[in-house]
Amino acid sequence: MPIRLQKQQVILIIGIVLALLSVFMFQVYLNQERIRVEKQATDKANEKLAQIQANQTTVLVAKTNISMGTVLEPDILDSQIIDTQSKEPRAVNSLARISGMIATMPIAKGEQITLDKVTHARGASGLAEITPAGKRAITVSVANYASIVNMIKPGDYADIIAIVALPVQTAGGKIERQESAFPLFQNVLLLAVGGQTVSALKSEDSRYLKPTDKKDSPYVTIALTPQEANLIAFVQEQGKIQLVTRSPLDTRTEAVAPATWETLFMHINPDYGKRIEEPHRDSVEIYRGLDKEVVVYSDSQ
Repeated sequence: MPIRLQKQQVILIIGIVLALLSVFMFQVYLNQERIRVEKQATDKANEKLAQIQANQTTVLVAKTNISMGTVLEPDILDSQIIDTQSKEPRAVNSLARISGMIATMPIAKGEQITLDKVTHARGASGLAEITPAGKRAITVSVANYASIVNMIKPGDYADIIAIVALPVQTAGGKIERQESAFPLFQNVLLLAVGGQTVSALKSEDSRYLKPTDKKDSPYVTIALTPQEANLIAFVQEQGKIQLVTRSPLDTRTEAVAPATWETLFMHINPDYGKRIEEPHRDSVEIYRGLDKEVVVYSDSQ
């Protein structure tokens, strides 16, 4: 009996040990599974974060509306995370890259800061410093300068109207010159008005626009593409140019028909130029000797 009891005790102890070992192994398995699941979740989260970061970038934007000629300083700029596809070409993401530079055009609040909109400040600002990248500064004589000189300033936008005599072929095949007025360019940046330009001066505690002495001359300097500059130079030699001011909130360009005597008359009288048809009448030719007479009659006769 004692030997049998000892065997039962040994078996019981072994069973308890095996049970405890099973519990321990199961606990180890559960811990390993928990670590594996957590690692998978972390890896997926990191992968998702990497994908989001790969599709996003940081750019500098205007914290407030920035006028042309303003020195770019940290208090008027802000950083913003945007989708990579929304990033403008040559957008800046480093404040050190443009610190102390000046705006060559108005920049609206929230608009991205690009290298095309800024330039280095080099003391007294000339046309080269305020001409936008890709544009050319060209000075033209404006026929209506005297009537608008006190209502426009550098940094404004305007439309350019050309008034020239265009060659027109008449019904007889002859070439005649007809006076015409048409919009040559729309939404054009004014870099200078007469002798008034914009200087951006940088000081330790201020930034401001400083106009040079204004001269009474019928000239404005505008920013155009190279092709547009060639066109306006040609038109200037053929006729005259007028300036039309526009709202700074309106940047649209619209199709406008040239103005001639014919379009003016059609505007005054929409029926101008329409053929007036005579009512149809029957007639008969009557010969009396060598004389011919045409008698017109109607159905009512």
